Amino acid sequence: MRLSPEEARARFAAARVARLASVDAAGQPHLVPVTFVVIDDRVFHAVDRKPKRTTGLKRLRNIAATGMVALLCDYYDDDWARLWWVRADGRAELWTDTTRCASVFAALRAKYPQYVREPPVGPVVAVRVERWSGWAASQPGHGGRDSSVSTV
Repeated sequence: MRLSPEEARARFAAARVARLASVDAAGQPHLVPVTFVVIDDRVFHAVDRKPKRTTGLKRLRNIAATGMVALLCDYYDDDWARLWWVRADGRAELWTDTTRCASVFAALRAKYPQYVREPPVGPVVAVRVERWSGWAASQPGHGGRDSSVSTV
């Protein structure tokens, strides 16, 4: 069943991980898993301290070049009546001002206990969601346990 934008947003916000898709100026796609928070109709992701090969991340270069992104959260279960996915399509920008990023860092710390010990350093990817969409195999409460909350 197709999810309403409100239900799609609620499932997305409750999920623990999303896949961030960006595209470079030549149209080459790039996909990475990210932690995130939803505030109003924006999705925020911050570069954190997990080891990376470089600080010049492809996702950041792509966002600077095109700004086009999509984020995907999903839930898989061998009981296919519990499957769902949600996508947030929008325009991203990079925030580097620490004052502007402070509330995003606080929200990330509230959602992910790991960030209390090792706070993200930024920059922040701020996505203004233009479209929430999604699908679920069944309505919440059907197909076994409530499939509206991700355990991913």
